[in-house]
Amino acid sequence: MNDILQRLTETLEARKGAAAESSYVAKLYSKGDDAILKKVIEEAGEVLLAAKDGDPQHLIYEVADLWFHSMVLLAHKGLSAEQVLQELARREGVSGIVEKENRK
Repeated sequence: MNDILQRLTETLEARKGAAAESSYVAKLYSKGDDAILKKVIEEAGEVLLAAKDGDPQHLIYEVADLWFHSMVLLAHKGLSAEQVLQELARREGVSGIVEKENRK
């Protein structure tokens, strides 16, 4: 499962140097933070609507869009999905209540 995240991370990195008209991601990067953040918010809203409509395939599709745009945001900020996975691994086995208290 990690393979697709690695390949996608590599593609997103490669798009950073591409001309805006050459790809969707390059165009998003060229527009900067606000455009990328707007897409993440838009996709999050679509996930909520898909969850309410009861179609599991639609929900999967929209979550994939949200993950993708979240990865674009991470790459734009010099971060990676691997770092998110490491954070999830760090939290594994830790009570959500305890983990939240440790953030204070």
